[in-house]
Amino acid sequence: MGPVIRNTLLGTAFLLVAGARISAQTPAPPPANAAKIPLSTIPRVYRAPKLEDFLENHPREAELAVSDFRQNLPGDGVPATEPTAAYLSYDDKNLYVAFVCRDQAGQVRAHLAKREATDQDDGVGVLLDTFRDFHRAYYFFSNPLGVQTDAIYTEGQGYDYSFDTLWDTSGRVLNDGYIVLFSIPFKSLRFSDGAEQTWGIALYRVILRKSEYDYWPYITQRVEGLTQQFAPVGGFERVAPGRNIQLIPYGLLASDHFLNQPNPPNPATPPAYRDNFEHRAGLDAKFVFKDALTFDVTLNPDFSQVESDDPQVTVNQRFAVFFPEKRPFFIENAGFFATPINLFFSRQIADPQFGARMTGKLGKWTLGTLVIDDRQPGLGFTSGPYATRAVGGVVRIAREFGRQSYIGGFASSRDFADTSNRVASLDARLKFSKNWVVDAQAVHTWTRQNTNAGLNCLWFPQSSNGIGSQQGNALWLDASYTGRHFVFSTYYDDFSPNFCTELGFVNRIDIRQNYGFGGYFWRPEKSKVIDFGPTALEILDWNHAGILQDWQAAVGFQVDLTKQTTFNISRGEAYELFEGIDFRKHSTSISAATQPYKWLSFSARYIQGISENFFPAQTLVPFQPFLGNTKRLNFGFTLRPSSRFRLDETLIYYRLGTRAGWTTPPFAPGQSVFNNYLNRAKLNYQFTKELSLRLILDYNATIANTNLVDVQRNLGGSDNPSGPIAPTKQFTTDVLLTYLLHPGTAVYVGYNNGFSDLLLHPGAAPGASPFVTAQGAPNNTNSRLFFVKVSYLLRF
Repeated sequence: MGPVIRNTLLGTAFLLVAGARISAQTPAPPPANAAKIPLSTIPRVYRAPKLEDFLENHPREAELAVSDFRQNLPGDGVPATEPTAAYLSYDDKNLYVAFVCRDQAGQVRAHLAKREATDQDDGVGVLLDTFRDFHRAYYFFSNPLGVQTDAIYTEGQGYDYSFDTLWDTSGRVLNDGYIVLFSIPFKSLRFSDGAEQTWGIALYRVILRKSEYDYWPYITQRVEGLTQQFAPVGGFERVAPGRNIQLIPYGLLASDHFLNQPNPPNPATPPAYRDNFEHRAGLDAKFVFKDALTFDVTLNPDFSQVESDDPQVTVNQRFAVFFPEKRPFFIENAGFFATPINLFFSRQIADPQFGARMTGKLGKWTLGTLVIDDRQPGLGFTSGPYATRAVGGVVRIAREFGRQSYIGGFASSRDFADTSNRVASLDARLKFSKNWVVDAQAVHTWTRQNTNAGLNCLWFPQSSNGIGSQQGNALWLDASYTGRHFVFSTYYDDFSPNFCTELGFVNRIDIRQNYGFGGYFWRPEKSKVIDFGPTALEILDWNHAGILQDWQAAVGFQVDLTKQTTFNISRGEAYELFEGIDFRKHSTSISAATQPYKWLSFSARYIQGISENFFPAQTLVPFQPFLGNTKRLNFGFTLRPSSRFRLDETLIYYRLGTRAGWTTPPFAPGQSVFNNYLNRAKLNYQFTKELSLRLILDYNATIANTNLVDVQRNLGGSDNPSGPIAPTKQFTTDVLLTYLLHPGTAVYVGYNNGFSDLLLHPGAAPGASPFVTAQGAPNNTNSRLFFVKVSYLLRF
């Protein structure tokens, strides 16, 4: 057993012992600023309610009925504009919530969509604080047709939509509104094991065309946070999840044809087309202990990513671009490992073979541990000490106290042969009043590195041959004020030059930064204008030598209207020091978004200003970065001509052109440095709630003047003719057939065909190695993938 696994298991054991001693404590008292809401009682029933009972007014057993829904937006405490009634009951296995929502004929927005694709629909929701700890809650939401969305809400973090569990909904649209019935199994929830339960609950309705959000009980924007405003509900007696074991076996078949370019170039393995057939089977197992702790153990785990990444501009970026995680194992319960500084970014783990995780809550303690391997670092070695795998471990623990406050610790470790990275951190969230919150974090890292291993988190002097150890520190301090009219946030962070977190995402070190944002919004009553007001932002940072690196100041004005309509205009001035050159910049931005009809929504943003070319051409004289005129356009729309069909279109355009005073002959102001085009068309047809067919067409092209910009370095390729060469034009088709019965039980059939301008040439002379160039139109097939993936949830 390696040191990382041993230490992580010991840490897990310690957390379990500590948590077990706490779990017997009485529930936390309400925060001092919690609303004084009378205790309601939900009755037990012996016949489960059905949707037809509410459609046809059949007699029902006892139920808790509530109807005093109040606006959170646009009014604050104003009665809801459309009548809503909810009916709550429970039996031995499930909690039942039925919503009867009245509305004008033909005005309900509802589409038959994939699970969690409910962002453009009306709907109703339930929030459950099952531990009554005022820190987190389950979130269950359904559109009028019963299409589900679920999440975990955590104070200070917001909604984590990676959470998926098993529950039932049924819905029906009527001439005068709609009715939805929720059936939430106790087996899908975590709560204390007391004989009698008191939970916090909030019921929710959204009416999109009015930009109206209604709650029972009344939840105000005048205070920070949600859970302390929930209504206490009792009556739960002798309820328990019971035995809770989940097994998800899966199988994957995939055939992949692709252009392989070794990086770094290796004469022994020249560029060539490869064919790879993969067949894999495995098992994901989940065990729930003490109704509160969840253990996930995997055998040959499923770490595949079914959905492709959303398009982002990656051209002319000084720092790494963040792409969110989409692999199922990692996104589940990711919030348990979150800290103000992103110390665990699971996409740093590229090719794992095994993984185990424990997450949960005992008393006032929240706990999380993870152990996982990664084969990717050793793939470039056929022998020697680095022909192995990396092993990583993460431990997270937090203790809640006081007014929705906590103090927590985080530790991670990654070992690869003779290299290692250790991270230790303390963080806290302190709520001083109903509006003010402070977050703080301190981190220390220890890194041993050998550049021969290919993991270059830090730079070492040549005299050390790239081998050595260094330590680094980071600090984060944030204060925020949240109110109905005024919002304010400021933070200070500090990353030392030797800071390194191999399992995290920190794209800039040797920096001290201050950030501030504030806005004031007027909210007219009984108006189509929801709110309007000015905003202001400032950023100032310098390095540890005390040299100013950047500053930015911007002011804006925002108007929000009904029908999800927003207008924003802003003006910014900025300074940046790069490669020893002072750059003075500015930008003007205009944006708008609206959803005027059930079948149409669109958004647009246009930015014009001045920005750097971070990657000048190697032949440019003088060879240095320079300022240019920039234009950016983001445009998107969603078209839904029927309840089952959805078309999402995204267009991104980014241009950099030469500017007077920053160009020398033979170049003149106004010439193009590069034009970057990204276009995505995403079509989805929903046959049923479970069965859907999706097509994505992606186009990405960078048209560059190679006398002004180093396009290969810009796109992540190499100036070395031996490669690897990055494509400058790409066109991808991506087809996916999905049958998702519920989380854990699914069938995916996918086909992906990638075209680009990369062309593989045979060697110029006998015995010479093949080489790759990027030229012409994207009509060369460089990748082709077909896969079938099946999983099935067994629940005991």
